[in-house]
Amino acid sequence: MVRGGGRSGGVKAARRPEVRLPPLVEFEGDGLVPDGDYDGVRFGASVELADASGRGARFMDCALEGCALDRAELVRARFMDAVLTGVRGVGTDLAEASLRDVEVVDARLGGTQLHGAVLERVLVRGGKIDYLNLREARLTDVVFEGCVLAEPDFGGARLTRVEFRDCVLRRADFSAARMEAVDLRAVAELDIARGVERLAGAVISPVQLMELAPAFAAQIGVRVEA
Repeated sequence: MVRGGGRSGGVKAARRPEVRLPPLVEFEGDGLVPDGDYDGVRFGASVELADASGRGARFMDCALEGCALDRAELVRARFMDAVLTGVRGVGTDLAEASLRDVEVVDARLGGTQLHGAVLERVLVRGGKIDYLNLREARLTDVVFEGCVLAEPDFGGARLTRVEFRDCVLRRADFSAARMEAVDLRAVAELDIARGVERLAGAVISPVQLMELAPAFAAQIGVRVEA
């Protein structure tokens, strides 16, 4: 189920996922298999998915809880109506993956590859993700809430109805990104390393405008001197 999007100060709000999982079956396999089909499965903290190869796998009505995902290969995997809680790992490869109606809660990830991925109705709440690669990805109805994103790369990505709420964006790269109805007003810390000129289509607060003024001035070649 999905909450309907509304408008906040003239900005069309993202539609959030409302995932209601059915009774789940505990996963008892030994790792993942490429193109595997996992329906109604719970992957608990005792499940070791580090270095797993699940390229092209399909996860529907699934829960991943506290799983280690170090170097897991999930290229072109599909997650639908899924909840990932407390997952952790470095180097998880989700390039060109598809996430639809997914909640990611309190994740601790580093170097996660989501370049070329498609995210639709996704909520990322809490946790910390370092060096998140979303280059050339498509994000529609995505909410980042109460999380820390350190050096996220949105280069060339398309963001439509994306909200950043009470989260930290540190050294973000928006180079060549395209934005529509992107709400940055409630960001706790907004630090843009590259691509400030790509904020057309985003909404920022008056305070953020003042903070970003030097970057805007530098972009158009204006010198500011007392």
